[in-house]
This record gives sequence, C-alpha cells and structure tokens, in this order.
Amino acid sequence: MQTTYIRHQLHLCGREISLTVFLIMIMSLSSFGQGMFGLTSGSGSDNKTLSYGFFLAAHTNAYQIKYSDAFMNPATTSSAGVRAVFPKYSPGFSLGFIGMLRFHDQVQLLFTPKVGFYEYKTEVSYFGAEDPSLINTPDENTQVNTTRTQMLTSEATMVELPLLFKYRSQRFNNTRMYFLGGASYNFRTKAQDEADIEDLVTTGQDVSLEMGMGFEIYFKYFKFAPEIRFSHGLNNAFRRENTIPELADAISSIKRKSITLYLNFQ
Repeated sequence: MQTTYIRHQLHLCGREISLTVFLIMIMSLSSFGQGMFGLTSGSGSDNKTLSYGFFLAAHTNAYQIKYSDAFMNPATTSSAGVRAVFPKYSPGFSLGFIGMLRFHDQVQLLFTPKVGFYEYKTEVSYFGAEDPSLINTPDENTQVNTTRTQMLTSEATMVELPLLFKYRSQRFNNTRMYFLGGASYNFRTKAQDEADIEDLVTTGQDVSLEMGMGFEIYFKYFKFAPEIRFSHGLNNAFRRENTIPELADAISSIKRKSITLYLNFQ
C-alpha cells in the first residue's frame, strides 16, 4: 500500500510541475509577442465564420486499469502468480489540423482531426524469486528477491476526431485565455488480428472526453495558442478473451488517458 501511495504522489507532483511550466511558458511568450511584434496586431481569423489552422502536440499517456473481483479474492488460483499490475506513463506525439466555426466572438466550435503515436507500457509483478537457487541459500547476508517483473509494451497509431466547444475571454492587448471541452471518437490503425497476439490485448476503438485550457497570443501575421488538454477514455478497451490467462482473470477494465500539450497555429 505504501508503494502505491508513493506512486500516486509522484504522478500528482508530475502533473503540478507540468501545469506550472505551462503557465510560465505562456506568460513568457505573451510578453515576447507584445514586445517584439507590437501591440496592434490584427485579429486575423477572429472575424471569419470559418477559419483553419494546424497543430503539433506532445503527450504522456497510460492505461487506467481496474482489478477484477476474482483477483482481489485470495481464494482465486487462476491469477495467483500475479502480484500487481502497474500502468506506466509513456511519451508520444501527434499532429493535425484545426477547423473553427465562429458562433460569437467568444464562442467557437472546433473540429481538430489528428494522428497520434502512442506507446502503452504496463509493468506486471509476479510472485516468485528471479533466481530460485537463492531461496535455500545458507548465506544469511544474501538478499532474496521474491518477486519478478515483466514490462509489457503496446504501440499504437490512433486517428482521433475531437469535436470541441471553445469559450474565449475578451481580448486584452494581444492575448486571450480560453477553455474548451467536448468528446472525441478514436480508432487504431493496427488491425485487431495483429493486436490479438500481444500479451495484454485492447480493442481499437474508443470514445473519450476532452477538457483543456490555453492562451491565444496574437502576432503580426498569425495567432499562436499553446494549450494543455486532458483526455479520458469512456469505453472499456480490455479484450479478455485474447489476453494471457493470468492477466485475463486479474483485470476487469482498461481505459485510456492522456495529458497533451498542443502548439496551435492559426
């Protein structure tokens, strides 16, 4: 329990650090844009009903794993060798386009199709010594490792189709703050038959909730909008029937989640 607690604390600290770095970067870019490009840049696409852009993005992603009731029952023997399953955060990147429909100066509808490159890592801890010959060693100073671990990795290229509502503050000099939220339909380009040969198998389609915030910074000929966005999958992506037996009975659901930093150019 103590190990799990420390892991959660590290994850929370990492998110707080990422958000702090993001805010510092925004303030620096805002000052740079106003100082180097003047305070009278045009509104650009602000007055157009339809406008376009593109983005580059970097993300960190992981599975959210829920144990099965059978795994939590000490009498269960089918996954008796599994001690714990730990999802690991992994980096990746994506790129795509932005289509914006203007309802009001402060309200927009965004369609932001993208291609994302993901790697999902899961650490499985098993009971049992890595070197069985050490179990009965007469040397009391020898430390016996009574567990062994295995890292499972799954790579996926995802096509994501988010539809988002965006609410912007009023423009102040060369900046605006905004919030956005919506949903995204996602599908994996890898065929399911190819995914079924992995140890931990997931389905290739998902629907996720998206929520984020950012700043629009006006330059002379374009707008730059750094943004941080959180995504959480709604579907249970776990494919039990093709997963290796000891994990098939240990897990009840897998959901995808990610934190993404977008660099939008409009």
